[in-house]
Amino acid sequence: MTLASIPTCRIVKPGHSYAGKQGLNYFEGISAESVGATDICLHVLTMPPGIRARAHLHETHETAIYMLSGSAHTWYGDRLEHHVVLHAGEMMYIPAGVPHLPANLSATPATAIIARTDPNEQESVVLLPELDGLVEMVAE
Repeated sequence: MTLASIPTCRIVKPGHSYAGKQGLNYFEGISAESVGATDICLHVLTMPPGIRARAHLHETHETAIYMLSGSAHTWYGDRLEHHVVLHAGEMMYIPAGVPHLPANLSATPATAIIARTDPNEQESVVLLPELDGLVEMVAE
């Protein structure tokens, strides 16, 4: 075993961001790319006021969200027929394969910590453009 292949702890300072397939910008965090993670990724997402993601699903991985500040609306289900609002201090679970579309309808930014069971977070994102038109954004 070489020194480079020995597992070790790593610190990641979110500073760089990347554009996700879903139409949102994520702060780089824990992933296969940043630290060599094999079963998890962890990112910070700040959604500006009035923004929404594209309808999508994560084909093979689960998602856990902790809302740090603000609130976010999420429509989910085969036809995005269900709706919830996640507020600061609350958590949300999204099973693998469930279509969803998050949005920030407020006048302030919404920031969340997002963990997924896929270390290559964008690998199993499937966009669902046929569902995008099903959600009408109405400001709070």
